[in-house]
Amino acid sequence: MSDITQAAGLTQDQVLAARQISGWNELPAAASIGPFRVFLRQFSSFLVVILIVAAAVALALGERIDAATIGLVVLLNAILGFVQEWKAETALTSLRKLLSPQAMVVRDGQEQLIPAREIVPGDILVLSPGARVAADAALIRISDLTVDESILTGESMPVTKSLAEEASIVFAGTSVTAGRAEARVTTTGAGTEFGRIAHLTGSVGTKTTNLQNKLGHLARQLGLAALLVAAAVAGLGIALGRELVEMVMTGLSLSVAMVPEGLPAVVTITLALGATAMVRQNALARRLQAVETLGAASVICTDKTGTLTENKMTATQIWTIDRTYDVTGTGYDPAGHIETGGERLRATDDPVLGMLLQTGLTCSHARLNQTGTTWTMVGEPTEGALITLAYKGWCALPHERGVIAEIPFSSARKRMSVLYQSPTGTAVLTKGAPEQILEICSDIITHDGARAMQEADQDAITQAYADMASRGLRVIALARRDAPDQQLTESNLTFLGLVGLIDPPRAEVRDAIAAAKSAGIHITMITGDSPITASAIADQLSLKVTQHLTGAELDALDDKVLRDILRGDVLFARTKPEQKMRIVAALQSEQQIVAMTGDGVNDAPALKQADIGVSMGIRGTDVARDASDLVLLDDNFATIVRAIGEGRRQFSNVQKFVRYLLSSNAGEVIALVVNIAIGGPLVFLATQILWMNLVTDGVTAVALGLEKAEPDQMQQPPRDKHTAILGLSGVATIILLGLYTGLSSLWIFFHLLDQGVELARTTAFTAMVVFEKISVFAFRSIRLSCWRIGWFSNPFLLAALALTLGAQIVAVYWPPLQVLLRTVPIGAAEWQWIAIFALPILVVPEALKLLFARGQRT
Repeated sequence: MSDITQAAGLTQDQVLAARQISGWNELPAAASIGPFRVFLRQFSSFLVVILIVAAAVALALGERIDAATIGLVVLLNAILGFVQEWKAETALTSLRKLLSPQAMVVRDGQEQLIPAREIVPGDILVLSPGARVAADAALIRISDLTVDESILTGESMPVTKSLAEEASIVFAGTSVTAGRAEARVTTTGAGTEFGRIAHLTGSVGTKTTNLQNKLGHLARQLGLAALLVAAAVAGLGIALGRELVEMVMTGLSLSVAMVPEGLPAVVTITLALGATAMVRQNALARRLQAVETLGAASVICTDKTGTLTENKMTATQIWTIDRTYDVTGTGYDPAGHIETGGERLRATDDPVLGMLLQTGLTCSHARLNQTGTTWTMVGEPTEGALITLAYKGWCALPHERGVIAEIPFSSARKRMSVLYQSPTGTAVLTKGAPEQILEICSDIITHDGARAMQEADQDAITQAYADMASRGLRVIALARRDAPDQQLTESNLTFLGLVGLIDPPRAEVRDAIAAAKSAGIHITMITGDSPITASAIADQLSLKVTQHLTGAELDALDDKVLRDILRGDVLFARTKPEQKMRIVAALQSEQQIVAMTGDGVNDAPALKQADIGVSMGIRGTDVARDASDLVLLDDNFATIVRAIGEGRRQFSNVQKFVRYLLSSNAGEVIALVVNIAIGGPLVFLATQILWMNLVTDGVTAVALGLEKAEPDQMQQPPRDKHTAILGLSGVATIILLGLYTGLSSLWIFFHLLDQGVELARTTAFTAMVVFEKISVFAFRSIRLSCWRIGWFSNPFLLAALALTLGAQIVAVYWPPLQVLLRTVPIGAAEWQWIAIFALPILVVPEALKLLFARGQRT
């Protein structure tokens, strides 16, 4: 659109014509998942499908109560899952609505502030400090422009722009830190660099969590087993001369007994409660299984800028020829101090320090703003850090209109100078790269006054600069000279000192990394920043690094070599989005469960590729949040470690209540199969089995899912990716306990059969309920005894036991339930038999766990 002048910009007609071609300046909306689809997704589990089929069969056979009961459980499970997942989706929508980006453009010869989505190719953007670039654009006018591109590249330092070809483009999503410019929009929406990376994110397919895979596998096994056993028993009964209808109902009863109807609801409730608990700790799970998957993570791949660090430049050290000063505090809040040798100093206490602070404060375009207790910085991060440093030293603020001339910073000169007039005189104040400042200095300041700079002084400055840079600090040199002639010339200046700056680690991250390492989780930093800066941050966080690779070096490696390197303590720097995805995929090929953290659009593809993506809710981009499974609402890395603990607790509790539910069902199945094999009347009716599995077992299993984390949970290594929910030990426990409870209830049934089948059946039914309630104590921990974790540490479980045992008493003695469940009252003698057989279920598991713990200690 070469006919457009720089001054006038587009006309309204040209804007409308351009929009017809390019559309709105926004990324294609992610495929909207409406509430109906989210609700239907709750019925995709194989176990839920089995329950639906069982309900249909029961309805076809005229067992309407059984069908209605199963259908109610399926519906409850779907509602619970829908509520949690829809809450997560609407919470993300609310986060997006907090952002309403606008942009300054030139149209019809006037500057106008318009919504960013209305920008079209050909528009002229007006860029100033603090502005967010709304589209990819080519610079046409420029004045000392620097841009923060960390959202795209991960590079913590702003990039200096010029009209040179390689530096003349500004990208959508980046922010102006200093200078001014006008730029003609070249690309909008999906065609921008921002949009390209978002498209790369969309190329990653839909993933299923580890828990979904495990539960799906378990459901298929249970479904197949239920069908085979039910068919075999029904066929056996028919072969032995039983009636066809009776054996079909018996087969249905067996299938109902084998499939733990309460399992989908219990899993959903447990995960929903866990997700709710995580929201209180500022972590929003977009999928119920997300937190559990994080608990299984064996590797955390983490971005640096804004995730491990504050994304706020901070002065940490001052060097002068006489002294070295340390600076406390981080970010742009001046709550900190300057000290040397344990003594706190202000600008008025130390003339050399005072001159250095005054130079950094005055030779700047940045400013600090305070709103209540919150400090914000407008301008270039390096300048903001120097202003904050001056505030910490209680430096006198410069006079308004004190700067009477300026030689601006440029990428060629790498320094900036101002002519500053104060009540005490006029001075030239300069800051910039140490090499460029040294070449214009003839003197150096000491605490005895200024003197001519000697070669030894230059060597000392160069060595101090090298030492700071080797620790990942960005080094700024400062100089000044009196200017009574009021001429701004960069020569014969007096060297003041060096200031070392860094984007500091977030305060809580060091302890969070230590906790993750103690849990056996490997942490790998993947950043777009320089390897020196990244290594320095890793060192401050005690994150072990024995090797670092840049993106270019990574591209030269084949996948096998990369996998070998990933087994060590490696740090990746100068990486691109595609390379981050490759690293995550390489780890996954080694059977690792990978969590990826990040906040920028450059992190989004890897966030989606990872087993669980963790994005930042406050400063994270929409693209990153949409690609993630877990959103940190407080942007706090330490929240990840708490989520890992919650995830481990969830999986452990899922293991516990799955084993509990299946051992309960195993007892029912064994009793039914043996009873049919020996030709006795039905020991349990179908409605009684549903009562046990849904009403009594379900409530207890939910309470079991609320067990607290075991004491040594975060000292255990991550579980293997292929760890089964049951495993051999779980199957053995289920069989042994099922044999005991099934045969015990069957013995009670036949022992009382002479007194009437209804009394015998009611007692056996009640005995099985009591056995199942008592057995829950054996599953409160797979390894530890109740003496270790505390008999009363789960009040929800105690309440559930009281409730379900009370419900069983009502079922035995309340006439309406007697009709529904076909029970009759039982006496003290029957209760005595139940108590005798229940006692070993409580004592034996506790004794075995205590013996096991004693054996481990010896």
